[in-house]
Amino acid sequence: MTRTDQLTDIRSTPRRKVLISGAGIAGPALAFWLNRYGYAVTVVEKASTPRSGGYPVDVRGTALEVVRRMGLLPRLREAHVDLRRLTFLAGDGGEVASLHPHAVTGGVAGRDLEVRRGDLTDVLHTAVRDDVEFLFDDSIDTLDQSGHGVDVTFHGGSSRTFDMVVGADGTHSRTRETLFGPEERFHRYLGYCFAVFTMRNTFGLSHETMMWNTPGRAAALYAVGDDDEVHAFLNFAHPEPPFDAFRNPAAQRALITETFADAGWEVPGMLAALRDADDLFFDGVSQIRMPRWSSGRVALVGDAAYAPSFLTGQGTSLALVGAYMLAGSLADRDHTAGFAAYEHHLREFVTVNQEQVGEGDAALFPTTAVALERRNDRLRGLGAVPPAEGRPAHSALTLPEFKPMR
Repeated sequence: MTRTDQLTDIRSTPRRKVLISGAGIAGPALAFWLNRYGYAVTVVEKASTPRSGGYPVDVRGTALEVVRRMGLLPRLREAHVDLRRLTFLAGDGGEVASLHPHAVTGGVAGRDLEVRRGDLTDVLHTAVRDDVEFLFDDSIDTLDQSGHGVDVTFHGGSSRTFDMVVGADGTHSRTRETLFGPEERFHRYLGYCFAVFTMRNTFGLSHETMMWNTPGRAAALYAVGDDDEVHAFLNFAHPEPPFDAFRNPAAQRALITETFADAGWEVPGMLAALRDADDLFFDGVSQIRMPRWSSGRVALVGDAAYAPSFLTGQGTSLALVGAYMLAGSLADRDHTAGFAAYEHHLREFVTVNQEQVGEGDAALFPTTAVALERRNDRLRGLGAVPPAEGRPAHSALTLPEFKPMR
């Protein structure tokens, strides 16, 4: 076959069709790269629009190279929230230590990014919306794998067939449940629950976070700029994951209110704001650990496959890196070889990042008075100068170069 014949054959081959469930971070990032490698991509999302708002997220280490290769780094630099101070308070409201945030998180000032989650999802959606089909206000109902593809029925009533399906639908992934069984099999609970919501900034805070702690409880006010709103954050130790509350906002509010009923500092005002908050996000602090990330023609990416928990600060970065590696592994392979390569090359990076924290080992949220005092002593000794280099886990993978098929 001549070179001309080869090119003609490639051009006449139908584009492989992929359905991605989830339009958060991993989903649009994967769509971006798969489109570049010649796939026809559809993204289905149960929300009616791309989700705006949300608490700030970090992009660090290897993930920075991913967004640079996507051509999105300048826009994300513009969206960087530039948090300048993190102040820790004792139970009586007195100051324990005031530090640059990177001194605590292991980030690198001037290099790593922190952006509002909604800003990141908007940048990703804008980058792919003209080349990728989005189905909002819908979701997968059933998956039926056969030799020729995956037959999908949607909650909206339609049915279609795809060559592959990828679940990018978060820690509580329905795709994972359909494919591998109940979440409890893969859910590694780390002993805490947390809630995030917005409230009025009546505290004069700007580009800073203030965090109050008593043993087993933490409350924080997070001002990403000079806005009239702050992100309120409540974290508390809880012996078992409250599965009944995960899908019940009334139960979430009741549990939080009971846990913080006698708390001081600004917590009473935070609880009052919680009652009327329309953007409450509540979850357990947990990881997803799976022996494999694919079955047949269906794979998982991001939190659906390997959520590391917010304690690592690496959820967004793992999602971006995972999307890049999955798409690249499929660039010139079929689904069997591509999924195997994806897992082979990414597994160690995921493990290193997940193992930054263990059960009951949340350094910023001690559960005993002795542990809290030890943490405070460490904070006082950190100083105000952020580290010159980030944590090794953040950059533990060197990205390969994948060549587009078109």
